[in-house]
Amino acid sequence: MAEKQFWYDLKTKSVITDDHHTKAVNRLGPYATREEAENALELVEERNEAWDEDDDWGED
Repeated sequence: MAEKQFWYDLKTKSVITDDHHTKAVNRLGPYATREEAENALELVEERNEAWDEDDDWGED
């Protein structure tokens, strides 16, 4: 059996595991640890800022 994965549920603003059934549109992840999932929104913000600063991103 695979290791348990963690997700951040955008609707409930909480960390959930694989055994919780929520719509994919409401989840971020999967993450290997609960701590990573708890920090999901910060990670998204960091990645968005990095992409905004990347001059080559989005070019054809």
